[in-house]
Amino acid sequence: MPYNGLMKHFNLTFPDGSSIDVENEITPVTLLNRFEEGNRKILAVKVNHELCSLYSPIRVTASVEPVFEDTSEGSQIYRRSLCFVLAAASHKIFPGARLLVGHSLGYGYYYTIENGHPIVQEELDLLKQEMQRIIDADEVISTDFISYSEACQLFERLGLTETRKQLNFRCPAYIRVNQLGDFSDLYFSPLVANTGMLKIFDLMLYKGGFLLRFPKHTNPNALPAFEDQPKLFEIYRRYKDWGKRLNVTSAASLNELIHDRKVNGFIDITETLQTKCMSDIAEQIHQRSSVRVVLIAGPSSSGKTTTSKKLGLQLEAIGYVPKIISLDSYYLSRDKTPKDENGNYDYECLEALDVELLNKNLVDLFDGKTVQLPSYDFHKGLSYFKGDTMKLEENDILVMEGIHGLNDKLTPLVPADKKFKIYLSALTQLNLDDHNRISTSDNRLIRRIVRDSQFRGKSAADTIAMWESVQKGERLHIFPFQNNADAMLNTALDYEIPVLKVYAEPLLRCVTPLQPEYSEADRLLQFLSYFSTIPANAVPNRSIIREFIGGSAFHY
Repeated sequence: MPYNGLMKHFNLTFPDGSSIDVENEITPVTLLNRFEEGNRKILAVKVNHELCSLYSPIRVTASVEPVFEDTSEGSQIYRRSLCFVLAAASHKIFPGARLLVGHSLGYGYYYTIENGHPIVQEELDLLKQEMQRIIDADEVISTDFISYSEACQLFERLGLTETRKQLNFRCPAYIRVNQLGDFSDLYFSPLVANTGMLKIFDLMLYKGGFLLRFPKHTNPNALPAFEDQPKLFEIYRRYKDWGKRLNVTSAASLNELIHDRKVNGFIDITETLQTKCMSDIAEQIHQRSSVRVVLIAGPSSSGKTTTSKKLGLQLEAIGYVPKIISLDSYYLSRDKTPKDENGNYDYECLEALDVELLNKNLVDLFDGKTVQLPSYDFHKGLSYFKGDTMKLEENDILVMEGIHGLNDKLTPLVPADKKFKIYLSALTQLNLDDHNRISTSDNRLIRRIVRDSQFRGKSAADTIAMWESVQKGERLHIFPFQNNADAMLNTALDYEIPVLKVYAEPLLRCVTPLQPEYSEADRLLQFLSYFSTIPANAVPNRSIIREFIGGSAFHY
């Protein structure tokens, strides 16, 4: 609710230990001189670990710290703000046409404009010029509350159909919106205070639409070179077209199915499509008769374990006998494990594995020999042998899953024709609404929070705290090799967030404002608030979702 205007005194403390007394209220933009570090640009602040805009008034005793552009949270704010400016520019240049955000591609987001034809360069140039005009004018991005009825009328007038539909399922008395000139959009998270902060961007034609390109957080002053990912884009296009055919493309569309008690049919179709995709991959493997080992890789919580088991069933159905080799068994003993720049053991790097032994075992297996398989004790950090052996018969095929599966340095002694490499990505085709996408990373993080609580005894704060390190390992060891894959599989299920919400919300609510992970927990709670819920008993017992919530027919 809006501020009641009562006078009060309170205290603010800063990262350097200093503090000030304040009367009534103060805006963070007036405090920036307390945080300056060289040329690092401040995009927002954290007030008691809650992410806030520079114009968001502070009215309580709080710790206040800056959010710099060269941080992960800063880059998220920068990207969201660019998306908002793009939406405002599109509203002016293409009045009445729907601007639709898609998935991420490299350091950019894919967009289309529904105006009867694929966008052409001349139109894109006009759009970019309008964005540049808004940025050069250094306009204020304001945030305000409007009534529910005003919000309904506003979104109808702006043609934001999915945003308006969302108000049928999320109905607070007051709706928070962002405003820029005569354009408004639903508030999801804080944006930059002024458009002049968004100087680095580009628009680029791409496959019937265009990319909004932005910098890496590690180098916020320049755009990285564009790296195409055609295989991943085709997977996305296929799923996006599928969602359009079913008329389920947004959180609001999914909520509508749940409300109308039609979601069980959607669950069946979603699971069937994923199973068919696995069947198609099994057939691809069969067509390449020389394949002896299937290598499955993907980022954290992409469902590698369940995929390997479900793919194994598909391979069995066409005459193979799958045998599993766990790459975790090939970790080197701790005294041989490399350390990262902080002096911690680096289990993410390829050098943490006994690559030499793995390749010797694979070559011997392909030659018909019996091999002794290693084991690894994670508590003691010790590699040892306990007598496990393996021999490949005529119809046997190896299945290995792990983060380095697409890197040929993992299996340098295995000929290319004997390997089939699969990349997994949890790539939902759903958006929150026309202008706000669902991040693949957020989908996986919520999966991980639920699984870590269910099976590893970790709190949501524990999982959030280590997530940036996990993502760093993915950028180094997984994403650079995704185009090496022979096949890609989308492991996202478009009904999963309403299921995960049931488990994730109470875990995220236990993260307090005294913890640095609060800002991320709060953001994820806001994200989940746009989804209705689906009970766990609606999830099939062989679904990938069961890997995270429990109750799977598979043994892990």
